[in-house]
Amino acid sequence: MTQNAKQMNMGKVAVLMGGRSAEREVSLMSGQGVLQALRSAGVDAHAFDPAERELSELKKDGFKRCFIALHGRFGEDGTVQGALELMGIPYTGSGVMASSIAMDKVMTKRVWQAEGLPVPRHVLVHPAQIDSLSAEDLIQTLGLPLIVKPAREGSSIGVSKVVRAEDLHAALRAAAACDHDILCEQCIVGDEVTCPVLGAGDQARALPVIRIVAPEGNYDYQNKYFTDDTQYLVPCGLPAQEEAAIQALVRQAYQTLGCRGWGRIDVMIDGATRQPYLLEINTSPGMTGHSLVPMSAAADGMPYEALCSHLLAHAALDYVGTAA
Repeated sequence: MTQNAKQMNMGKVAVLMGGRSAEREVSLMSGQGVLQALRSAGVDAHAFDPAERELSELKKDGFKRCFIALHGRFGEDGTVQGALELMGIPYTGSGVMASSIAMDKVMTKRVWQAEGLPVPRHVLVHPAQIDSLSAEDLIQTLGLPLIVKPAREGSSIGVSKVVRAEDLHAALRAAAACDHDILCEQCIVGDEVTCPVLGAGDQARALPVIRIVAPEGNYDYQNKYFTDDTQYLVPCGLPAQEEAAIQALVRQAYQTLGCRGWGRIDVMIDGATRQPYLLEINTSPGMTGHSLVPMSAAADGMPYEALCSHLLAHAALDYVGTAA
């Protein structure tokens, strides 16, 4: 794969990292990893931070492709993808519409639910409703514990697990500080797993499932990126038939949203029924030393450098031939 990247002559490549989202710190770590991997593969790759430079400079400076290592808003949500479409610069990952939908956890669930795919029970709350919201009514719908999260953030930013009714409003306000849409979700108790997908359309394929065992079941921002206490099990240790079923489910969920390039879907498996539930999808997943797509790809025989080269080689545009 690395040799293919050298042979293809990718041209001048921008690794987009940093940006303006709450996940800037993680994005910088991802971007530096990708940058070094591409340079090791012989690619003419350069760091480009949209928080410090205008995107229009990509065209002016002669960049031919972009590897998007941005996470969260203004990078993973279709905005940068739209700008690159207008400039005619192919980029890694999903296109404008798929990126925009996938960034919004509520819209993603609505699409999946409409297609008959399993998602936890959930309720959308707006900040203006917090003071008048009946905790009892919400708990009757979702049960306890329940999860409260911003609709358009990643890396577990602003997420709370509510185990007591009296803590609900504080959790809602914490999420409201991050977004004007708040997702309240049934808490599925059981195995937490994640599964990457590579490719597009009928060619999309799911990589090995990773089972996540976090301290006290708390897979938060700190335990994701800055500690070594979380266990990532690949092989995941699930029965082969169950892993295959999860891979088929995430592949269908990925295709339903029209994703391409790559993505990673988080799933909870009910410990009592073994029913998997789709939580959310990341269309620009992390590429840090703790990140899960590189871990799964390595288990599938694709080292980090080869993964980065593969993703870059499949950079594309939604609207080929229509840019100015």
